[in-house]
Amino acid sequence: MQPVIEVKDLCKTYQDGLKALDCITLDVHRGEILALLGPNGAGKTTLISIICGIVSPTSGSVTVDGRDIITDYRFTRQMIGLVPQELTLGTFDLVRNTVCFSRGLFGKRSNPAYVDDLLRDLSLLNKKDQEVRTLSGGMKRRVLIAKALAHEPRVLFLDEPTAGVDVELRKDMWDIVRRLRESGVTIILTTHYIEEAEEIADRVGVINRGRLLLVEEKHMLMRKLGKKRLTVQLKEPIARIPESLSSYDLDLAADGSEIILTYDIRSSRTRITALLQDIKNAGMTLKDLNTSQSSLEEIFVSLVKEEA
Repeated sequence: MQPVIEVKDLCKTYQDGLKALDCITLDVHRGEILALLGPNGAGKTTLISIICGIVSPTSGSVTVDGRDIITDYRFTRQMIGLVPQELTLGTFDLVRNTVCFSRGLFGKRSNPAYVDDLLRDLSLLNKKDQEVRTLSGGMKRRVLIAKALAHEPRVLFLDEPTAGVDVELRKDMWDIVRRLRESGVTIILTTHYIEEAEEIADRVGVINRGRLLLVEEKHMLMRKLGKKRLTVQLKEPIARIPESLSSYDLDLAADGSEIILTYDIRSSRTRITALLQDIKNAGMTLKDLNTSQSSLEEIFVSLVKEEA
């Protein structure tokens, strides 16, 4: 199946010499949720802006549903909905009116039933006749999503969709994104919240300094790059790790009650069995054991550090 978005050798250099994008190649699968992670200034918003036709590329190409974003701009722009970072809304606009206006901008016929269903799905129907200025920040962000979906796009870009949103509302937003994906909408989101990508994304891309470091299925990424920790809880705290255990890469908890072994889950020899025996031989008594896998946040941080 052809990807819904194909980005090939995309570069963007601004007049001041800043290279915002450095030959990025990316395929976005139809119906997936792709999370793009990266620090401030990494190039995430520039990439989105080019695909949406807001910024012109220096070189390279982008197609949406097989059509070039420059030569078939009208078609590709109708395929896309964009929720920007900024709360760009008319202060005195009524909620329903501003959504209907966005629909009309794309030449779509009036469809009050669709707009009402959209507002209902976003928990905005009871606020449809309110002025935008009276809404909370979280509700305004929902209005932005409604405006982006007003013309029934098949691809939705969410640029930092939960920035400044409280934890409870953030989880509501995740539910909204999942429902959109179930309806067949392809979703690309940028986020600073690693747990957001870990919670809802199918694939994760990491951008830093204008370069796409990797794009990988979330679970595959964590399996390939993640590490596991074995935490050995001791019955009696120790002041330092015995010399007999120096061949292991161990850390000691601050209070001396735990020994931590970090190991690569891909390795055929984790040495866990030998470690436990050597701990016993050193005269220490085990109280408990537990394992944990590195989070997506730790993987992200390590990738960005390697690139620095």
